[in-house]
Parts: sequence; C-alpha cells; structure tokens
Amino acid sequence: MRDAAPYLEACIRSVGRQSFTGFEVVTVDDGSSDGSGARLDAWARSDPRVVVLHRPAAGLVAALNTGLEACRAGIVARMDADDAAHPRRLEEQVRLLDRHPEVGVASCMVCHVPVHRVGEGARLYARWLNHLLTHADVMRERFVESPIAHPSAVVRRGLLERIGGYRDVGWPEDYDLWLRLAEAGAVFAKVPRVLYFWRDHADRLTRRDYRYAKEMFLRCKAHFLARGPLAGGRPVIVWGAGPTGRRLARALEGEDVRPAAFVDIDPAKVGRVVRGQQVHPPGKLADLLGPDTVVLAAVASRGARDEIRKRLRGLGLVEGEGFWCAS
Repeated sequence: MRDAAPYLEACIRSVGRQSFTGFEVVTVDDGSSDGSGARLDAWARSDPRVVVLHRPAAGLVAALNTGLEACRAGIVARMDADDAAHPRRLEEQVRLLDRHPEVGVASCMVCHVPVHRVGEGARLYARWLNHLLTHADVMRERFVESPIAHPSAVVRRGLLERIGGYRDVGWPEDYDLWLRLAEAGAVFAKVPRVLYFWRDHADRLTRRDYRYAKEMFLRCKAHFLARGPLAGGRPVIVWGAGPTGRRLARALEGEDVRPAAFVDIDPAKVGRVVRGQQVHPPGKLADLLGPDTVVLAAVASRGARDEIRKRLRGLGLVEGEGFWCAS
C-alpha cells in the first residue's frame, strides 16, 4: 500500500504479541518507496520468524500470490500492513481449524479503527459481517457483499492451491476468492470475538481502485450467480426495479442471463418496463413463479431485504434454493 510506514510499527507489534507459537511471518514489500522496506528488514534482523520478500511494484494480487508461494505451513493467515490484531487472534483461529477439520476458512469478528473516523457505511458493513458467524450464514449472504474481511482470514493452504490462488479478473480479488472457494465446497466459520482491527482511511484500495467499485462487485456476483444458482437456464425474476436491481440485471445480461420480470413495491415503478421486462406488484409474483424460477432480491436496504425475505418465505420459497438476496 502507499504510505504504509506510519502504520507499519503497530502492525509489527500486533504480530509480535501473538500468543500462538511456531508461525512464520512472510512479508511482501511490493515496491514501496516510503521506508516500509527498511523497517521490514530491520524487523527481520531482530526476529528469525520474519521473512521479507522485496519485489518491484506489481499490485496486490501479484503480491498475494508471491507471499502464498513462499508460505511453508499448512495454514495461511492474512493481514494488511496498516491493521492490528488481538494477541490471541492466531491462537483462536487456528484452534477453530484444529477442532473442526471440515472448516477450511476461519475468520473472526472485526472492528474498524479509528472508531471516531469510521463512516456509517463502514460501521454498517462491519455489523453485517459480524452477524455472519456460521457456514450457513456465509453461504446464505455471499451474494449480498463480501462475507469475510479478507485480512482477517486464516485459510488452509491446500484449499488456496487447489483453486489456483488469487487471480486478477477485474473485480475484487478477495470476493472472487470467497466465491470460488464456496464453489469448491469450502466450509467457512468465524470465531465469535473481535480479533481484528481494520484501519479505515481514504487511501484504502477499496476507496481508490476501480476493481472495488459497485459495478465490479455486481459483475462478480452476476458471474458466480450465472454459473451457480442460475445455471441451466433457470428463469429469473428480479425483486427490485430501482438502481440496484437494474444494475444487477445489466450485469446478468453480460453473463447471458436475462430476467423474465421485475417485482417492486413502489406503485410508481409498477407497470413500467425495465430492461425490456415489465415491473409487477408483489401480489402478482405467485402467478409468475414456475417450478424452476429463481427470485433475486436486489435491494440495497437491509430492512427492505428482510421484509422481502418474509414475503418470499410466505410463498413457500426457500432461501438458497428458490430465492437469493443479491444487492
């Protein structure tokens, strides 16, 4: 990252305080020019657990794969240079993996810092992340947003190698990773404690890199929806004729999936034509459903999403089979 040096000491101290023993720290200096490389080298000279890899700047995905290739252990933990971790982070996450050999990805609850500078969007996202604690939670919500805070993850290396590591396909590399792991049958879980402190600032890649724009997230969702829940040409109805639903429909069209209809509660939208299909009221939905129809709830508001869930369940649809939330 740019200007990591002001935060790097806090990250180093966090790693050094970990109660878990027997780990190696592989740090990748991706062409930094702010003094971070020298600080890492000084750390390595004082701590034999630390391996520093210097490379010309090639971007996050290349740096991640460089670090992954250098890892020798069967479990790989992620952390960013400007974040901090609870002293028992690794201990508790590795214990979860030891106790549950079926689990391939272990995360934890997270907290954005500094608290007084965190915006409402980041707070809402952290709150949403922190209520996804089980594999069922992650799988149910995986098309809403990225369900794992990437730098909080501890992953079995064999799983990462099996799917080819990280890849750069134009959308968020971490969201792409979770969706590919889900396709591969990976089991997710989280330690129900805040063990990771995620620094929020204007220079984060998620704020300045086009790959993390809303449109790119929607393209990623559409790609994995098309080859997963919507595979085989299943008819699709999008609940939500507002901006989110229209954008998702456009992204699905890029995957050769065209919604058969839209549903919306807004009387001003009902009867209109959106992307070539009519917008119907919720009361008409039962007549539109076929045996293989999938409904995608594409609304941004969590409150509205919960209300849609109730209505769809009332029609006998099962989330994860007959309908998905994808906003």
